[in-house]
Amino acid sequence: MKYTIDPGRKRPSVNFIDNITFSHVKDLDGNDLDLQMSIMLQNGNSEMRIAAGADTEHVSTRKPAILWVPGGGYRGADKNLMTAEMEYLVEEGYVVASMYYRSSAQGHYPDQIIDVKTALRFLRAHADQYEIDPERIGVMGRSAGGHLSAVAGMNTDGWDTEEWSGYSSKVQAAYDMFGPVDIAALMEHDEKDIREIPNHRWKTLEETHAGALLGGDPATLKERAPMASVNGLIGPDMAPILIMHGDADALVPKEISEAFYQQICDQGMEERADLYILKHAGHGTPEFFQPETKKIVVEFFDKYLKA
Repeated sequence: MKYTIDPGRKRPSVNFIDNITFSHVKDLDGNDLDLQMSIMLQNGNSEMRIAAGADTEHVSTRKPAILWVPGGGYRGADKNLMTAEMEYLVEEGYVVASMYYRSSAQGHYPDQIIDVKTALRFLRAHADQYEIDPERIGVMGRSAGGHLSAVAGMNTDGWDTEEWSGYSSKVQAAYDMFGPVDIAALMEHDEKDIREIPNHRWKTLEETHAGALLGGDPATLKERAPMASVNGLIGPDMAPILIMHGDADALVPKEISEAFYQQICDQGMEERADLYILKHAGHGTPEFFQPETKKIVVEFFDKYLKA
């Protein structure tokens, strides 16, 4: 059968650009390490334009951008593991960048938030190249990435390096998906599990994700935990933040997110925070990418990055 149709051009093509080096750092052994990100954006049929050697149709327009910070227990972040799930934001007109940051085997905190802030400055430094509006950048992440996104969302000074200096690492909106934003509380939870669960995968606190993140002297882990927590960073420069957590999360208790939200409210900034507890959702289970939850995410970012 032969058909002739006219589908139109309402939807621009989505381009995926991988292995973009945004930072040069050292690991714990002093070895050089290149950190990379990938970027997705709607910018028309770039293959056609490259082949034709001209751009007769595409008009560059600045778009709001969102930096995706992956999870992985700080043990290692696959920047592209969840990129397919991020396409819904690209379809809504966002540039989505997904980054790799140093694992706990490559760097101890605050190396991870340093990497996140470097990635944010990189996006602003290359706003022209990737059609980004540098005044409208958000950050989001899940689990360990949710924690780092929340820290970035506090917009506190510090942790900025010389790479891409002169550009801001501040964000206009942040989305924390079940992040362990209170490292001290997470350590207490893990200690309890180690005591009470037979044959637990960890035997000591330094073996836990939080312990590996901080590194150093095991005897001072609890003392140093607050420095990696978000609690003490809440202040007037905080970006609007969306928090989602499952009520069946066995790895990061929902009470950590509930306490974080309450601390924001106690400082009189309730209008800048939204907390959603997802029924029956575990740690990173499919509930977080259902149409209902995606709608909440889009409406949140639209409110603060498109208004």
